[in-house]
Amino acid sequence: MSGTTAGGGANLSALRGHNAALVLRLLRDAGEDGVSRLELAERTGLTPQAVSKITARLRAEGLAAEAGRRASTGGKPRTVLRLVPGARHAIGLHLDRDELTAVVVDLAGTPVALRTARFDFGAEAERALTAAASEVEALIADAGAGALPGGGVPGSGLLGVGVAAPGPLDHGSGVLHRVTGFPQWDGLPLRDALARRLGLPVVLDKDTNAAALGLAAPAAGSFAYLHLGTGLGAGLVLDGGVYRGARTDAGEFGHQVVQLDGPRCGCGNYGCLEALCLAAVARGAQEQAARLLGVGAANLVRLLDIDRVLLGGRIVLAAPESYVRGVAAVLAEDAARTNRPTVPVDVVRGGTRAVVEGAAQLVLAPLFALG
Repeated sequence: MSGTTAGGGANLSALRGHNAALVLRLLRDAGEDGVSRLELAERTGLTPQAVSKITARLRAEGLAAEAGRRASTGGKPRTVLRLVPGARHAIGLHLDRDELTAVVVDLAGTPVALRTARFDFGAEAERALTAAASEVEALIADAGAGALPGGGVPGSGLLGVGVAAPGPLDHGSGVLHRVTGFPQWDGLPLRDALARRLGLPVVLDKDTNAAALGLAAPAAGSFAYLHLGTGLGAGLVLDGGVYRGARTDAGEFGHQVVQLDGPRCGCGNYGCLEALCLAAVARGAQEQAARLLGVGAANLVRLLDIDRVLLGGRIVLAAPESYVRGVAAVLAEDAARTNRPTVPVDVVRGGTRAVVEGAAQLVLAPLFALG
């Protein structure tokens, strides 16, 4: 009997948390215009009494505030509530192979402070971790105490740090695997090591997954985010949610073999799409690199039947029109051969900050029942 009671209590607690997250999401989506309690009840399916309890708690925690009154079709005007974006903040940290970017965002995802520095992924792990932690601490100082209420106290002002790193890695355990070209990171518990240094909760995911999470929306459908920078990877959003796979290793897009007798890749295989694309870029053969990326995109579209393709990463963003044109041409050719609709291609919104701002969403997403 006691086990049943404990389980029921845990489930009820989780349900309450989920309901509050749904309300928070609607408040966030409503923006400055806000939303009434009655509208919250209608959109969530919760009772007006439940909504009143949740919103009272959110107001007490400083997460929600009144935003005026709205005329009603009958009875007294309705009080409108809005999210208080500056009530909490999250940090996003992007560890690229040669560069580190860190950002502080508020609950609406709006950047408050940003830092970029050189980063050596090939350095000894302890030295690299110390450098990353130092940049995060400097970022907090840049943002200023006034921007971060409660300082660095988890649950008060700063909620935690979302880290986006090259894969493969284990999102669940926070452990890096054999990052292509950097085997010394294999098995490193990056999440826990950074959490100890910073004294904050840390969430770790692949850079492409972080970007995909930041781009996803409740009605996002299914899309692939293809990131061509110092490497090549994909973030997959299927039916509105980020798909990580059973071992959180999905999206190793660059290591599909497309040429059996091709050049050796850093992963050990021959003819990987990443090796071919980066070789074309190094030769200045931008058009060929774009078409190679299109071949990989066409494989993905056929395999997953996704709705659209988004392109990002520093190489793509240096010549966005060229890459969109090249990938779109290959997708159109493939669609014509198979008598399927052409999948649209576009450059990712957010530009070079798509990954780091997505990393901050790794922390924020659970607050809004996302991710």
